[in-house]
Amino acid sequence: MSALTGKKIAFLTSQVGVEKVELTSPWQAVLDAGGTPSLIAPAKEPVQSMVGDVDKDETFDPDLTVSEASADDFDALILPGGTVNADKVRADADSVALVKSFVDASKPIAAICHGPWALVEAGVLPGKTLTSFPSLRTDITNAGGTWVDETVFHCSASGWDLVTSRNPDDLDAFNSTLTDVFAKA
Repeated sequence: MSALTGKKIAFLTSQVGVEKVELTSPWQAVLDAGGTPSLIAPAKEPVQSMVGDVDKDETFDPDLTVSEASADDFDALILPGGTVNADKVRADADSVALVKSFVDASKPIAAICHGPWALVEAGVLPGKTLTSFPSLRTDITNAGGTWVDETVFHCSASGWDLVTSRNPDDLDAFNSTLTDVFAKA
């Protein structure tokens, strides 16, 4: 039996700007561990991935809209980065409410690069230690979190598990840690 067999993992993005590898690499890690990933976005329209902030790449069809999704239907949440994507997710009240509902249900969350912006907006970082793309440091500390510069960081404080990494270079450690943490949830 694989580590995530029977586990349903939500991936939350906006419609545009998700860093392709920060979506596809954890997605494959979830599949490889036997889990079932689902892509959630504000609309049923294709999600445009990017390589960096300017180069459009593949599109991906969402499985559910944010309004159709519920934390009750999933075991964990992944917040991929991409500057544009993460900024749009944090600006969408329904997406932020969905993130908060995972925290309220004490379900684990993994966020990479700019993905933690949604956690800042949800007001769930007091007592948490995490890493991210370095430019989020001030936002995270102003939101009550403690920022560290590490490849991957797992924090179980405040009654819920959070796995974070800085950028695509950290994906191997990020994927391994989120798989381990999600398997135990």
